[in-house]
Amino acid sequence: MPITATTGQPTATTLRHQEREVLYAVGCGLRDNEIAATLAIPEDAVAGHLARILVKLGLRDRAAAIVHAFDCGLVAPGRGPRRQVTNPVPPAATRRAPEPRLQISILGPLRAWRDGQPLDLGHLRQQAVLTALALCLGRTVSQQELLDGVWGEEPPNTNVVPVYIYRLRKILRVGGSPDPAIERDRCGYRLLPGAATVDVARVEELVTAAGTAERAGELTEAVRACSQALDLFRGEPLAGLPGPFAELERLRLTERRTVLVQRKLEWQLRLGRHSEAIAELSALAVAQPLNEPVATMLMRALYLGGRQADALTVFDRTRRRLADDLGVSPGRMLRQTHRMILRGDEACLGLTGPTR
Repeated sequence: MPITATTGQPTATTLRHQEREVLYAVGCGLRDNEIAATLAIPEDAVAGHLARILVKLGLRDRAAAIVHAFDCGLVAPGRGPRRQVTNPVPPAATRRAPEPRLQISILGPLRAWRDGQPLDLGHLRQQAVLTALALCLGRTVSQQELLDGVWGEEPPNTNVVPVYIYRLRKILRVGGSPDPAIERDRCGYRLLPGAATVDVARVEELVTAAGTAERAGELTEAVRACSQALDLFRGEPLAGLPGPFAELERLRLTERRTVLVQRKLEWQLRLGRHSEAIAELSALAVAQPLNEPVATMLMRALYLGGRQADALTVFDRTRRRLADDLGVSPGRMLRQTHRMILRGDEACLGLTGPTR
């Protein structure tokens, strides 16, 4: 049984006045004794009202009632009971488009800040739900997508997604604003694009800027933009988060970082900045000894830096690793670079003057 009301199910308007008062208080997180004191009724009467509320609204338990009160707009996160008013001003007439005050970082362990202050995002499954919304910024993600992406083939026994969304809305709410960062519609949930900045989106902006600079012949600017994008990575993306979605995104973002490193180093070689490229390529080759494009670039950088013997050593080392670990021979690009180094073909290896 779903724990939130959907189209066609009873809503809070079907409740009696006293029951609505109890639902307001439950939605605010008050315990039965606190509700009894607030409404001046016996504690056992509170329990009776709550039992009738669950039956009338077709809800499973108290947690479901909390989510229902929130989704129906009866309670605003962190603001206490909120009565519906007559002839309210349309939201479009009162809402502004504030500057995002939430920052979400995915390129490492998941983190979030509000006005520069770190937020406690809860346990790992709840964080994984936020990750899915952040990586689909502005797009509605269905509840089934969240279940499949976060739990995979082991879905939870209870309908916990709305509860996680409720908690995340409270955590992410900016300042005194009543507007949630996460919006719910009939198809699912979405993180509003104007509510937060996400570091992955910033990386793509910088990559676009780097590509534009390269096409304009401004390789120094391209290197700068690409370096800024790489600086946003703080380790393994989504480190420790569970679920198939996080695992796929972890692989994708790790590969994305490797590609960006290679692009930046290629531009550095074209600028004649061989020593800088050698240092980074050497570290990358140690981390990824079977990566032939990296080995190829390192060989070029060493040769163009006047270190032909070291470049040939990289080829021999990579060839042995490929044979021992994978049982394969070096690919065409690696073999061709080896031949060009033996011939001293500097033009084909990229020995050009610095570009702007």
